[in-house]
Amino acid sequence: MDLTVAVAHYPEGAGHATRMLAVAQAVEDAGADVVLAGGGPGSRFIECNGYDVFRAAPVDYIGDYQQGSLGRVLTRSVPYSGKRVFDLARWLRREDPAALVTDDMFAAMAASVTGTPLYIVTHNAASYYDAAVEQVFTWLVNRYQLGVAESFLYPAVWPPDEGDPPGVTHVPPIALDAGDRSPPDDVGVLVVPSVYSTNFDVLAETLRTEGHRVTYVGGPGWDEVPALLPWIRTADVVVCSGYSTVMEAAVAGTPCVVYPFTDEQHGVTRVLERRGVRGFQVEHSIAHVARAVRHPPRSPDQENGIERVAAHVLDRIT
Repeated sequence: MDLTVAVAHYPEGAGHATRMLAVAQAVEDAGADVVLAGGGPGSRFIECNGYDVFRAAPVDYIGDYQQGSLGRVLTRSVPYSGKRVFDLARWLRREDPAALVTDDMFAAMAASVTGTPLYIVTHNAASYYDAAVEQVFTWLVNRYQLGVAESFLYPAVWPPDEGDPPGVTHVPPIALDAGDRSPPDDVGVLVVPSVYSTNFDVLAETLRTEGHRVTYVGGPGWDEVPALLPWIRTADVVVCSGYSTVMEAAVAGTPCVVYPFTDEQHGVTRVLERRGVRGFQVEHSIAHVARAVRHPPRSPDQENGIERVAAHVLDRIT
């Protein structure tokens, strides 16, 4: 197949890079070539998997707003947003792909500028947020993406829900399964913080004092791995904050205790609780997380949606 597909990830945290690399590998496995773009901390993860990645100007709206102020957003993330669109448009013109697959609103804008067929892959929705400014901004982004994209693919561990953006196409959760490093047999409780999680070191130590074997991703003694899914499969329970790990737990079939911090993470957990999604329990304190680990939920059982995403895109551009 003489075809190149561009894949770009949003630059906040490694979870976006994990999802989009999973999509890129599925597209490769289906016979197309891929080129990758991103920036921010996730690009280092992609490079760890042996790929070259174009690093566009990064933005961090969550960090600037939720850990800073609206003024910080206006003076930092907003100016960098324009630079990011410019960088990604220049990259698309150079690579001239048959399509762009992305979870990045700025890459979507760059695709509009360059006339590149666009496929959105993201779970973000205005209903996740409590603050009016976040709700309005996310609603506008969703409407824009639905208007300019060929398809808006929505990877979800829940069935279609009232809080989903109207017009999206549901696909199963996306999980990256790569690399040749096998996890040890005694992973025990796998603790996976997100960029915005706090006190996960205290959580890990609390679980150890209760007698659990704990593997703390990113903690002392942890070596970076190409994909976390094998570790999640081997774990007895996973404790996490971010949606990428939630999707991986769903695919791995491992009970998951979700300990949210950001508005988006709290929004996801509200859907998990409202829909009663099997395999997940939401807690909001270290003590309650520890109790849930002692009595974890039933194991989830969901398919990996990466092949469905790749087939959806390639069927439409070949």
